[in-house]
Amino acid sequence: MRRKAEVEQEQLLKELADLVGGEYDLTATHGEIGAWRNSLPELFELLCSAGLGQVEVLLECRLPYSPKRIDALLCGRRPDSGEASYVLIELKQWSRAEAVGDGVVEVAGLKNHQLPPVAQVRRYCQHLLDFTPSLARKAESVRAIAYLHNASRGAVDGLYNYDSNGGLVNLYAADEREGLIAELQSLLDSAPDSRADSRQFADDLLASEKAPARTLLKTAADSFEKRDEFVLLDEQQVAFNLVMNAVSQAERAGDRGETERKTVVIVRGGPGSGKSALAMNLLTRLARHDKRVLHATGSKAFTETLRERVARDDQRVNRMFGYFNTVSERRDELDVLVCDEAHRIRGGHQDRRAQSDYGRRQINSLMDAAKVPVCLLDEHQVVRPNERGTPDNIKKAAEERGYRACIIDLEGQFRCGGSPLFDEWVLRLLGLSKEEPTSWSELVANTRDEYAVHAVPNAHSLENWLLQRSSIFGGSARISAGYCWDWNPPERLDGKHVLATDIDIDGWRRPWNTPPGRSVPDAPPTSLWASDPRGFGQVGCIYTAQGFEYDWAGVVFGEDLVVRGNTWRPQQEKTRDPSLKSTSPRFFGKLVRNTYKVLLTRGMQGVCLYSVDPETNEFLRRFAR
Repeated sequence: MRRKAEVEQEQLLKELADLVGGEYDLTATHGEIGAWRNSLPELFELLCSAGLGQVEVLLECRLPYSPKRIDALLCGRRPDSGEASYVLIELKQWSRAEAVGDGVVEVAGLKNHQLPPVAQVRRYCQHLLDFTPSLARKAESVRAIAYLHNASRGAVDGLYNYDSNGGLVNLYAADEREGLIAELQSLLDSAPDSRADSRQFADDLLASEKAPARTLLKTAADSFEKRDEFVLLDEQQVAFNLVMNAVSQAERAGDRGETERKTVVIVRGGPGSGKSALAMNLLTRLARHDKRVLHATGSKAFTETLRERVARDDQRVNRMFGYFNTVSERRDELDVLVCDEAHRIRGGHQDRRAQSDYGRRQINSLMDAAKVPVCLLDEHQVVRPNERGTPDNIKKAAEERGYRACIIDLEGQFRCGGSPLFDEWVLRLLGLSKEEPTSWSELVANTRDEYAVHAVPNAHSLENWLLQRSSIFGGSARISAGYCWDWNPPERLDGKHVLATDIDIDGWRRPWNTPPGRSVPDAPPTSLWASDPRGFGQVGCIYTAQGFEYDWAGVVFGEDLVVRGNTWRPQQEKTRDPSLKSTSPRFFGKLVRNTYKVLLTRGMQGVCLYSVDPETNEFLRRFAR
């Protein structure tokens, strides 16, 4: 959005709030509006003092494939070459700040630690280059500046120790204004005849293709190369070949100047069937061949863990792993979009670009974004009312848009000890199968299935079983539970934050895992509960367990799903899950069964079950023997 400095301030603030609400589907906070009110006049006055009133200013410019926004992006003409010049501006109202660790800043008046401004805007700059191929080819045209317009140099002196990346990013305080003006004048032409060029360069940037640049793909491929590819078997390899063939067909059609009918590949498989292995092999192979590929999920915990395990410390490769609601709605900007855990696709797009798209379904946005969309899903893992990622829904949406839909079923079981029978046992136990429940011992009789299934009389015994198994056989263990206890914020004890003891079952007292966005000493963040060894001390819920695996799984059934007369009875009034409280009773019954199905199928070597309801626990013990 462009606005001249002469626009009335309050009108500009209103239009910015409308932009955020209409195009990004977010509500501008009081803090944001206050920041605009305090910082934008400083920016506009600075530009006028520098004689740069003809520069185009893009405010709140969203980064491609990201929810993050650039405070201001200046578009103009370089005075030395006449080429396009883009300057990212990060505006800070800070009056005093100090570095308190590597990459950590403490700011007066703010509760949470902050990223150094230079590091923040440098990452924004690199992200813009990584996902704008036209800029990546001319990286020298992009620079970034962090401006602390309320602080003196002495009050923020420690922030100048961070690497400016060879002059790509510079930091200025209020008393360094003349130096800032000089840099802006060296990057942006102040000649009156540059106005038309500035507008054209801004238009070019807004209209430019947004996709992974070759430089990013090469970095990702190099990173992926360090990891061995998974050996794909049977239907996994068929699905892989289908995707690669569809990519080749689209490429050949493009070479002929034709449009190939789009193929949407839907890969359906239960827990541990190899969906994520397929996703990683596709990313590796496609990045190696310079194909514009991204991985997206609807789960922050899952995406953050992938970034941790796959990209490790490479922030650029991290950006290959995103979210459904940050995928561009421009048609076919990607070659392949891998939608992992596609059962979590929502009913409506949550980051719309325009009000006219208000009712547009997220599934259409994802299919439109790539020449070959790939959806990996398990329909028995739909656990929220607004999740619509079933094979039938995706296939129907594809055909309505004239696309070809191809469904592949993965029949193998690579989790749960490779046991194909355990998934069947869970489906029958929870009434998700047409077959009646059966005891585990009867189901695996005369087989070599070694998966361990056990039920216990109380929560203390469940924890002891996990500790014994982990001690004797090795491996990780976690306890998860139905969302039937309040999830309270951390408490202060002896001057430090500790997790609240949310769950109390006959004296067995444990906290839920760390709430999202909170930091507690000696406890992993939400997204790493399943992979960090410290996670055993907390109980995970569906939203932290889904998508992950560990060796030994303990599952506590709450009162939201009980057995009465050998029949499951959902009890919606017992749930503490805000997303399930208002859904229809019939739909709640399906979702709560799916929830326990997910929790039961996280363990790779064994599972232990316990219900707080006595009749239900007897039922579990009968069939887990």
